[in-house]
Amino acid sequence: MTIVSQREKLRKAREFLTRPGVALGVGAGDALGAKLIEKAGFDFIWSSSLCVSASYAVPDANLISMSQYCDTARGMNEVVSIPVIADCDTGYGNANNVIYAVKKFEEAGIVGISIEDKKFPKDNSLLEGGRQELAPIDEFVGKIKAAKDHQQNEEFIVIARVEALIAGWGQEEALQRSLRYVEAGADCILIHSKAKQPDEILEFIRNWNQPTPLILVPTNYPSLTLKEVEKLKEVKLFIYANQPLRASVKAQEALLEEIKRAGGIHTIDPMMVPVSHIFDLQGVPKMKEDEKKYLV
Repeated sequence: MTIVSQREKLRKAREFLTRPGVALGVGAGDALGAKLIEKAGFDFIWSSSLCVSASYAVPDANLISMSQYCDTARGMNEVVSIPVIADCDTGYGNANNVIYAVKKFEEAGIVGISIEDKKFPKDNSLLEGGRQELAPIDEFVGKIKAAKDHQQNEEFIVIARVEALIAGWGQEEALQRSLRYVEAGADCILIHSKAKQPDEILEFIRNWNQPTPLILVPTNYPSLTLKEVEKLKEVKLFIYANQPLRASVKAQEALLEEIKRAGGIHTIDPMMVPVSHIFDLQGVPKMKEDEKKYLV
């Protein structure tokens, strides 16, 4: 892997917001997943709250600590040369928690964080019947200002994730909140939806007249393709937030069922990569080169 400094990653992430086209990111829950995403040619890593909490097999409901999320994001950043953006839920508490989170995630080499305008603790936005309780606008404005006032790197990105459509509060509320967050200094607006079609997202985009770029996460409306999003000049980041996690679970369940059915591992080779591929992903060839240089 080519070593890329945090400054270079910050610069690259900032370019996503101004250059023509749409930067494409994918959600990861660990360093190996991040490395696979980079290897596939994507622009950035989304350190996903859902994917990280799933790696601990606990609900995506603020049950694990900020330090656990930050350590995982740090591990991702250390093995990839592309930027890592961290999904930081509601900021882990109030504005004081946000200040501390910005400090720790910047120290970890992360180029930006996303915080959402729901009450702490939160439920996952796509959870059927989940509690989608929005924080007061002024409270969340305080979090955005706290993040921007305390970031050390000028290019660090603070994303305001607007959950008004998720909560069913409508377009007017979503627009009002987004405008307030832009005034508070948010670098991007992530407008989220759990609708099965992209109609309400497209309506929001039509009503958006600010230079602040938008971010979309099409988990529930997969019919909206990258080709179509590239025509929407307001959108600069497009995130596939959890598909590798879901595919991995499906593949592992199928493999385990086959081992159980077959009474052994003699039938499963076509379902796996060779061990040598794992060694390559771990950086074993580079380790062996170093051994030849430095070990007596």
